[in-house]
Amino acid sequence: MKLLVVEDEHKTGNYLRQGLMEAGFVVDLARNGADGLHLALTETYDLIILDIMLPGLDGRNVLQTLRNAEKDTPVIFLSARDQVADRVSGLELGADDYLIKPFDFTELLARIRNLLRRRSGRRDEADFMVIADLKMDRKRRQVSRAGKRISLTAKEFILLELFMLNAGEVLSRSQIASQVWDINFDSDTNIIDVAIRRLRGKIDDDYDVKLLKTVRGMGYTLERPES
Repeated sequence: MKLLVVEDEHKTGNYLRQGLMEAGFVVDLARNGADGLHLALTETYDLIILDIMLPGLDGRNVLQTLRNAEKDTPVIFLSARDQVADRVSGLELGADDYLIKPFDFTELLARIRNLLRRRSGRRDEADFMVIADLKMDRKRRQVSRAGKRISLTAKEFILLELFMLNAGEVLSRSQIASQVWDINFDSDTNIIDVAIRRLRGKIDDDYDVKLLKTVRGMGYTLERPES
């Protein structure tokens, strides 16, 4: 597994690279946002660890550029800012996790391995799932509807995968937050609703039959339309 660390603090960057290499990963280290973005766009990585406060091009801009370029590489944000609003903002941009500095290296390692396990799709269910004309190839990480390829971010793919694995069941916001983000969000945040809205825009808006439904007061469900 190959990781990219983008961290401008010299001591922290070296510490992360050394620790991750000892854990068995191949690691590239960039000291600023511009170099990190160049590597992320031109090389292939299994995961990126990205500091938010970087000189010149900050981590948020790096991530936004990656997602706009349809790069779905999982990203863990590192930040000294511990406010809920900062965490939500980072996740809404497309980060897969958010770790507050100072952090314990064993926790970071556990989060990295969890994201990599999810991405590898090591589950017992079938690799290919179909709901109406919506199709998901879990091995190739491809989604299409009515034969048209749909581009999803890593987090959107996991979210849709959860719905398809539980088609017909109503999933609460807390269930979605726990299983997709591994975080229990405060009830007054709207990150779940924003993520659902973006996913719905990709899989439903251009089609007559709507699959992703809101169940008022309960949550969301991906329905199997009646024949």
